[in-house]
Amino acid sequence: MDPELQEVFNLAVARGINLFDTADSYGTGTLNGRSEQLLGRFIKGYPGSSKMSSNIHIATKFAAYPWRITPGNIVAACKGSLRRTGLEQISLGQLHWSTAKYAPLQEWALWNGLADCYEAGLVREVGVSNYGAKELLRVAKDLRRRDVPLASAQVQYSLLSAGTAQAAVKAAADDLGILLIAYSPLALGLLTGKYSQTNLPKGPRGNLFRQLLPGISPITHTLQAVSASRRKTPSQVAINWCICKGTVPIPGAKDLQQATENLGALGWRLSAGEVAELDAAAARCKKSMVQNIFQTA
Repeated sequence: MDPELQEVFNLAVARGINLFDTADSYGTGTLNGRSEQLLGRFIKGYPGSSKMSSNIHIATKFAAYPWRITPGNIVAACKGSLRRTGLEQISLGQLHWSTAKYAPLQEWALWNGLADCYEAGLVREVGVSNYGAKELLRVAKDLRRRDVPLASAQVQYSLLSAGTAQAAVKAAADDLGILLIAYSPLALGLLTGKYSQTNLPKGPRGNLFRQLLPGISPITHTLQAVSASRRKTPSQVAINWCICKGTVPIPGAKDLQQATENLGALGWRLSAGEVAELDAAAARCKKSMVQNIFQTA
């Protein structure tokens, strides 16, 4: 699988993609940080110009494990990510989730550890992930106390994840002047148009899709109509909608076919009327994506 993933990476970079998101909890355990290791290997194996490869940016996330209770633990986590990627500096170091719901005192260690990483030059910029609007404003204020600017907030965001909570995060990010990174912009594949009640993926996703599909017909029908009019795929329209909302979507790609389709979302924009049509369809849906349990208020 790794050789094809190298090809996926090469294609994305050649087409102008230079931000790749990962986490120290992706492929850990017996795989020992496999995701970060692979990205480091892909950067070294990129066959294009050094100018292109030097402009590749890695955004990684540091898990709020229960044993990471001091700022030094976060600094050590960051150094581990640097070692696995083979980089001298992480472009964007992010806290993977907030502990405000279950261990609020741990937040002090997480926030100060992230600030320490910034001050030590281990990361170029800092961000957070799965923070709700309230906690996002709190962490931004706390980091400002140390003159550390918050650069981004990453949340689940798509046509099926743009309800009140996510709208509040987007508004907070806009007020702070920071970037909103949209993960799962295709809602785990629900917005690709590839699935139906008689064609479900295997495993837990299939069970989830079986529950959601009957209630999201307004958006699936509208996506089909807009994509046909645009001569695009539903996936490309769904990703482009995220872009039109002022976010940076980060869809995954496990093979060249998926990567090529995702890249087709670039280089054009939905009209204001099309965005409004999709917004209205999403509002009519009786179901929406299950939100990440770690996202705070």
